[in-house]
Amino acid sequence: MNRNQVKGFFFALLAVVLFSLTLPMTRWALESYSPVFTATSRAVLAAILAIACLKIAGESLLPPGHYREFAYTALGAVFGWPILIALALTKTETAPVAVVASIMPLVTAIFAVQRGHENVSRQFWIASVLGTAILIYYTASRGGISSNDLVADFLTFAAVLASSFCYVRGAELTRTYPGWKVVSWIVVLSLPITASASLLLWLTIEQSAVITARANIGLLVVGLSSMYFGFILWYRGLKDAGTARGAQVQQLQVFFTLAWSVLILGETVPASTLICSIGIVIAVSWAIFSRKKAE
Repeated sequence: MNRNQVKGFFFALLAVVLFSLTLPMTRWALESYSPVFTATSRAVLAAILAIACLKIAGESLLPPGHYREFAYTALGAVFGWPILIALALTKTETAPVAVVASIMPLVTAIFAVQRGHENVSRQFWIASVLGTAILIYYTASRGGISSNDLVADFLTFAAVLASSFCYVRGAELTRTYPGWKVVSWIVVLSLPITASASLLLWLTIEQSAVITARANIGLLVVGLSSMYFGFILWYRGLKDAGTARGAQVQQLQVFFTLAWSVLILGETVPASTLICSIGIVIAVSWAIFSRKKAE
């Protein structure tokens, strides 16, 4: 492993620490705000910061070309993941969502392999099935399972697909543009939609909300940390370490998130949740390390 790759893993780890705050801080925001408003307004906050950064850097126009890649990345990062994960958190606690979301590194690796047309070993697919089996077992054996749990699992899995897709497409853009520009233009291009939706929701649904300081802190953190600075560090990490290899650092996110859910939200993490998390991380590690190089 060369020095550049080591730096990539370091940046990815810093990003994962910021991303691990997303679920507990979103849950704080949901105390006052609706799921859709939480998703759109956090993108607005990130866009305000992005505009300032672009102005300071003297960037006034979107770089030519790659418009489709920017649009695809925005669909996953600005709309898909934030909205779906906020909806999931209205159905269940943070810990179960964190467990389902822990398959994200594996899904990201699969997307990276598929788009890169790389060959993978049979062990890769065995590990993929193993991780999925653990996830299904966890979902089916959860104590007191209800329809809300199943809906939350489905929403979280859909959010994982959206997020993994935007990770891969965004990482491709960093081959041409610096990561901070990629993130900045993504949230700025989405601003007409996110700002309009946020304003409409504020004038209608959010008017009756009881706004708390904790909800505002949660919204601010997911807007500036998870939505902006976290993605800048993440794309830098994926660029230097490689998308599939760099994504494996996110295996640690489930443990950070579970820790935050206990420390910040006061939730209880049962032993079965921790055991399933470890099992999924092992399966993801096995899958990624068994990848073959492209022929």
